[in-house]
Amino acid sequence: MKISKAKKVQFITIDENQLHQRIDNFLINFLKTVPKTLIYRIIRKGEVRVNKKRVKPSFKLSIGDIVRVPPLKIEEKNSIHSYQNLEIIKNLNNKVLYEDSNILVINKPSGLAVHGGSGINIGLIESLRVSRTDLKYLELIHRIDRDTSGILMIAKKRSFLRSIQEQFRIKNIRKTYVALVKGNWDRSNKIINKPLYKNEINSVVKVDPMGKKSVTRVKVIKEFENATFIEASPITGRTHQIRVHCLSEGHPIANDNRYGDHEFDVQMKKMGLDRMFLHAMELEFFYPPINEMLVIKAPLDIGLTKVLDKLSSLNDIAKKNSFDYL
Repeated sequence: MKISKAKKVQFITIDENQLHQRIDNFLINFLKTVPKTLIYRIIRKGEVRVNKKRVKPSFKLSIGDIVRVPPLKIEEKNSIHSYQNLEIIKNLNNKVLYEDSNILVINKPSGLAVHGGSGINIGLIESLRVSRTDLKYLELIHRIDRDTSGILMIAKKRSFLRSIQEQFRIKNIRKTYVALVKGNWDRSNKIINKPLYKNEINSVVKVDPMGKKSVTRVKVIKEFENATFIEASPITGRTHQIRVHCLSEGHPIANDNRYGDHEFDVQMKKMGLDRMFLHAMELEFFYPPINEMLVIKAPLDIGLTKVLDKLSSLNDIAKKNSFDYL
């Protein structure tokens, strides 16, 4: 994508990364800080042109198209260049797990949304677009919850984005999370097969016969006096799936501010837990460039390992070795 300016008007030449993309979606991505209402207004008024012609929001781009974008002045209440956001960007540069010409894999910290919006000042993808100006194309391949940490994949080419998302669609990607849950999980309880329904108004998910088929595989890693450290592999990919499935079994995830147990959370906070204990630990998928399976692992952050160490020491005071999952 080439960008040139003429009296503050921008002209963008479309390349393969924007091929077949709708003009409205292209502008939403290109004009990251501009409200969608304004984007649709400038399209409707003809201020946005493709090859000097007016277009509708549904117009699909072709290679070589020249898009005219008018000058826009947007007052940003929370600049992406604020001190707090610059710290986020700086920290992300130290969170790269894997990178090549097609893909960038980040160990996302807890508390950082994957993208901005809905009152969120800046997300991971916006941060990367600021810090990685060497990359013309960056798009999320999948998402994980704001308070969940761990593996997040970003595509550096649109062609790769489509191919890897197809693997997600046909469930060719194995995802493994680890979580600390309330109580002692029955080791024989290895499969949770309960339909989940999402309330679109408040985004709360619950087990419901009218919901979508949802399956999670669970393995007990370590048992503590009043908690269990588990491995959870979602076979389906529903919103909040692991969190709600754990809750439905009577074992809510530690410090889950939406589906958690208050009394248990208070106990875990005394152990030093200051975030939800859910981490995307491992991702395995077929990677065409190397013609074999690619396995990516994201280590637990030190705060979570310290909580596990404290729980281990309560189980056996004599044990002095640090907890080591990986």
